[in-house]
Amino acid sequence: MQRLMQLALDFLGGPDPLPPPTREVVAVTPPVLRPRLDPAAPPAEPLNQVFQPGTWHHPRANRLLVLGSCEVAYEFKRGKRRTIGLSVGPDGLSVSAPRWTPVGEVDALLHTKSAWVLEKLQRARERAGELAQARTVWANGAELDFLGQRVRLVLDPAHGFTQVGAVLETVSAEQPAALATLRLGLAHSASEAQIRDAAQAWLMRQAKRLFTERLDHFAPLLGVRYEKLRLSSAGTRWGSASADGTIRLNWRLIHLKLEMVDYVVVHELSHLRHMDHSPQFWNVVASILPDHQQRRQALKRSAVPLGE
Repeated sequence: MQRLMQLALDFLGGPDPLPPPTREVVAVTPPVLRPRLDPAAPPAEPLNQVFQPGTWHHPRANRLLVLGSCEVAYEFKRGKRRTIGLSVGPDGLSVSAPRWTPVGEVDALLHTKSAWVLEKLQRARERAGELAQARTVWANGAELDFLGQRVRLVLDPAHGFTQVGAVLETVSAEQPAALATLRLGLAHSASEAQIRDAAQAWLMRQAKRLFTERLDHFAPLLGVRYEKLRLSSAGTRWGSASADGTIRLNWRLIHLKLEMVDYVVVHELSHLRHMDHSPQFWNVVASILPDHQQRRQALKRSAVPLGE
């Protein structure tokens, strides 16, 4: 009866156990059994090509750690804080620690939180792929989202514009499957940068108008008063509120549905009541938007390239 050999691969990623120092082990090498090879079978791939651990490298990484079977190069910073903070963003993992915290304590925490870290890193990688697919190629016929609806760009140098540079033509009820058209007063030879600038200038004007309307609507309901609105182009934040009453909203919110715009508006106005994310703050948000958690999750899932 032909004997079978089993090759075991260890995926645990931990160090090999050390043999007891006082015990001598004599190994007996068994005879090598060479299986018959099928000449028609394809050659075996090297193991380093079959099993490749995941790697995540932050562009400003200054420390490297192996979590499970994954190599994680992360950004490590020290500052004036009381606890160790973990943050996973588009660039990867960032860790902030108090000045007195030993590095070993940081590594121990990362090992403890390895499942959470790896899940967030994987989600960030998937998110980057979604955003890459969502990026607009600025050309005649390109499509983009405006308040959750697809709009097609059309270059029309002969159009008699009543607005500066662009006009939106909506579709009729008899053509529900058709796309609205954003006509830009540009020549067909316009460059990608010219098309992008003209389209985004129009989007920013619409954002300023809509955000002002929504702020004016919700501020009295929340019992607050904002002083000014500023459009933001931040790469990681949808909005912010300052103690002086200034509200900053990312103009790219104009790509999203109105319910997500309203969530950000109410969120920032509520900070004029509580400049934190305490339970009292969320109670204020919920008093206007009882479904704020669902809106917040929808906002997180939205594929809008903030840095475009």
